[in-house]
Amino acid sequence: MQPGSEMKSPRVIDRAGAQTLIAGVMDTMQALEAVLAEESAQVRAGRMREGLAQADRKSALAAAYIQGLEASKANAIALARFAPDAIEGLKVAHRRFAGVVEANQMVLATARSVSESLVKTLADEVSRSRTPTLYGVPATTPSPYGRPGAAGSQPLILSRSL
Repeated sequence: MQPGSEMKSPRVIDRAGAQTLIAGVMDTMQALEAVLAEESAQVRAGRMREGLAQADRKSALAAAYIQGLEASKANAIALARFAPDAIEGLKVAHRRFAGVVEANQMVLATARSVSESLVKTLADEVSRSRTPTLYGVPATTPSPYGRPGAAGSQPLILSRSL
């Protein structure tokens, strides 16, 4: 990071400042939680385009959330002094949020795995149909480039507009 490009975290000097900081972090976390829940629901339903439509908003909220956490860490002593109850509420909300993030990551990992499996199966089927058979046994023709299988390989083309 370049000098001068760092954002100054707000300094908490009273109860109102502590409440404002924690409320801001909670609001950001709730908004990010709603975006992640919507994304997970859309991806589970197979609507990938709709699910990933709010990627920019999700990134902005995640950045704001991280900044809020950093500001909270920087003011940990003041927050504990001025707003101990709000800190407990933030911890409870953060545990709930961690569960939502974990569920979202599992949904996205499952979608990625299914997509990779579909593309691999499709590629195998395309390459199998192009492999000549000799008396029912797949036959490989020598490659003009010295690499086995290179002569029959063709690029795989997918339509992203479906």
